[in-house]
Amino acid sequence: MGKKETVFNEIVRKVRKELYGKGPDRVYTHFVENMAVTTMYGILTPTEKFIIQSEEGKKVIHNARTQMIQEIYKQQVPEGLEELVDSKLLHLFSDIKVEEDMAVSVFIFEKPIV
Repeated sequence: MGKKETVFNEIVRKVRKELYGKGPDRVYTHFVENMAVTTMYGILTPTEKFIIQSEEGKKVIHNARTQMIQEIYKQQVPEGLEELVDSKLLHLFSDIKVEEDMAVSVFIFEKPIV
C-alpha cells in the first residue's frame, strides 16, 4: 500500500471514529481512475453488535450508518481528503454488511487520482 492510500485510510478512520465513537479496525483503499474504493472491517461498536441481534436492529443500524456517513460527507468533505488526491469529491456511495461487520465506500472524484 502506498503513502497516499495510507493517509486516505487514516482520514476515513478519523471521520468514522469521531462520528461513531469507534473507527474501523482495518481499512484498505484502492485508487481506480477517479475513484477511491475503501473497504473497512471491524466497524461496529459493542452497542451496535447488541442491536443487530434482531432483524429490526439490523435494518436500523444499516440505515443509520449508510445515511449518516453520506450526509456527513455531503455537508463537509473531511479536511485534507481532496488535497491528498488533488481532486474535488463529487459523490460518495457507502454500504454496510452488518452481519459481516464490514463496510464499503466508493468515493467518486472529479478527475483521475494519480
